[in-house]
Amino acid sequence: MSNLIISDQDTHFFSDVCANFDHAAQFTKHDAGLLDQIKSCNSVYRFRFPIRKGDGFEVIDAWRVEHSHHQSPTKGGIRYSEMVNEDEVMALAALMTYKCAIVNVPFGGAKGGIKINPKNYTVQELENITRRYTVELTKKNFLGPSIDVPAPDYGSGEREMSWIADTYATMNPNQGDALGCVTGKPIALHGIAGRREATGRGVAIAARECVSVGEDMQKLGLTTGLTGKKVIVQGLGNVGYYSAKFLSEFGATIVGLCEYEGAIYNEDGLDYEAVFQHRKATGSILGFAGATKEFTRSGEGLEQPCDILVPAALENQITIENVRNLQAKIIVEGANGPTTPEAEAIFYENGGIIVPDMYANAGGVTVSYFEWLKNLSHVSFGRMNRRFEENSNLNIVNMVEGITGVSLTPLQRETIIKGATELELVNSGLEDTMIRSYHEIRETLRNNPEAKTLRVAAFVGAINKIAVSYQNLGVWP
Repeated sequence: MSNLIISDQDTHFFSDVCANFDHAAQFTKHDAGLLDQIKSCNSVYRFRFPIRKGDGFEVIDAWRVEHSHHQSPTKGGIRYSEMVNEDEVMALAALMTYKCAIVNVPFGGAKGGIKINPKNYTVQELENITRRYTVELTKKNFLGPSIDVPAPDYGSGEREMSWIADTYATMNPNQGDALGCVTGKPIALHGIAGRREATGRGVAIAARECVSVGEDMQKLGLTTGLTGKKVIVQGLGNVGYYSAKFLSEFGATIVGLCEYEGAIYNEDGLDYEAVFQHRKATGSILGFAGATKEFTRSGEGLEQPCDILVPAALENQITIENVRNLQAKIIVEGANGPTTPEAEAIFYENGGIIVPDMYANAGGVTVSYFEWLKNLSHVSFGRMNRRFEENSNLNIVNMVEGITGVSLTPLQRETIIKGATELELVNSGLEDTMIRSYHEIRETLRNNPEAKTLRVAAFVGAINKIAVSYQNLGVWP
């Protein structure tokens, strides 16, 4: 029997997060009151506001949850979905707290939600909803570069973040750091290169690090490295698309893709970009010429042969009903909470490894942190030192050529001399963060073998870091 807490079938998302927290907390030595403080949501703001729709009005339900104030500001995306509810927003806010701690990003966790289906609204109506949401948060002091910094999430993107930044700046005309109130903005509005693909890139790096550990792969009967590994990705949104892209670039073979309308499979590999363009043109991944198998039920796609499964859609996709049918040996959680606790217990009993969401999809918040720093400093990365580095490198190349008498080709000179761009610096920082964090989690597991899983080890590490923050604040001795 796995040592994960197994909840009742009707347990909600936040309860699942808390159950995992409680299980991990037993491997720490912190005061019960401190643990309760870490686990609890500090602030839950639910509100409703009217918008004009057509010739009438509609009342919109919305939330913003600040889970932990052990670090400031708090940080978390805003989800636009008909399925959003208070329990989900609380759970996602809690996961953000632990996620930031795991990858050593100095934010508390938060999350927002607007209960709408964006497809049912015009662009003007979506703008009105987003701006009104921003006004409500600002009035209650739930938004600001040193208070709470939202980001894109399911159903939202750069456009919505632009509206938020503009609305907040308009309401705070004398605040020089106003654009730091939100991340995930377009480059033209002081966003940062690499943010759009950051979460998917982070998922791919997480998978790469997992399969790089020979000891772990030997237990699964797999070779090390991504080369030749067969991968199924669920979801072709931002996270799923870029996960597939970078996993493919790292050497993996994308054999299956799943979306809500169905799934496709080809054991010899699928061209993820061609599938993406096919779906854009037809509205569905079904009917793609390169697929050898096609399923009208998306869940069937998850159960096809592969080495790595990347659920990058919504929560609760891998449950007690389908986990025994999975043929993957590794699950890398691109989405938040895609695996239920009872399903995770069964997957581990069968010898699998799950790379938990709190770590695997932390690429987005990591690069959001870089964007926030850029907004506060009012200068892009590389602007101050890129040309200096290039001139220094040029002087070194000229000196070496003069001493050795060996002349480099133009391409070799360009490669050596070139200074780092903002995108290269961002990708370097993201890669370093993901690599260090994965091996930190494994080290925590090594030091706490009774924890048994990477998720529990990640929780243990996060709890310890947050506890230290509270102690440094003088809240607990």
